[in-house]
Amino acid sequence: MAFTSEQLQRYSRHFVMKEIGVQGQKKLLSSKVLVIGAGALGSAAMMYLAAAGVGQIGIADDDRVDLSNLQRQVIHSTETLGMEKVESAAAFIRRLNPDAETVLYHERMTAENIEETIADYDFIIDATDRFPSKFLINDACVLAGKPYAHAGIVKLQGQAMTYVPGRGPCLRCLLPEVPSDDGTMTCAQAGVLGAAVGVLGSIQAVEALKYLLDAGDLLTGRLLCFDGLHMEFQEMKVSPAEDCPVCGSRRSICSLKENRADYEVMTCG
Repeated sequence: MAFTSEQLQRYSRHFVMKEIGVQGQKKLLSSKVLVIGAGALGSAAMMYLAAAGVGQIGIADDDRVDLSNLQRQVIHSTETLGMEKVESAAAFIRRLNPDAETVLYHERMTAENIEETIADYDFIIDATDRFPSKFLINDACVLAGKPYAHAGIVKLQGQAMTYVPGRGPCLRCLLPEVPSDDGTMTCAQAGVLGAAVGVLGSIQAVEALKYLLDAGDLLTGRLLCFDGLHMEFQEMKVSPAEDCPVCGSRRSICSLKENRADYEVMTCG
């Protein structure tokens, strides 16, 4: 493919990087990334994926823009209140970079539809905010052999990790079972600082872009913990668990539909 004069100017800072260059930009423009959750994590991730020139961005979310979202979900605005989040996000992306095509899924991801949805994408970003939905995405990606970036945050503390098939552990290697609602706090209950969420969403975008470019070291086998209150990053090594129920040698989860009780809640904050 030949770049237009506008693309030559738009991606000029990429062309001079040995990690990207002309061939890398071509890779990005032909790549497909699915972002599940058009909330806070998804806002930061989608903005940077679109700006980088990822050719197709899938957006999955069943919610509409609410005034309480705007403190952190910066891809939306006062003008898009009441609009479907997928439409609001797509409108922002069109304004930011017309090279980025959007494919919209205004529906909840469930055990019934997620496998078909992720099938055509090169990389998945988990931008949801509840454990059941995170485990649904993890299990679906492991079973389908899809790489994905995990992140989660409450208040000013969060973490990120990347799963690549055959190269490191999945979320269930860390937490074999879905934590109960009784022992966890959501952002709605505990609060969250929007700028801190942006840090984690940006990390997810960086991981996706590095994977697509085959550049650098991914957060595979490493859980990156972020403490925004004290501005500290810590890294925890994580190894694949032989008894992991979905990626281990003696796995017990072979079908999402048989395991659907784990995936009952799906919200994207």
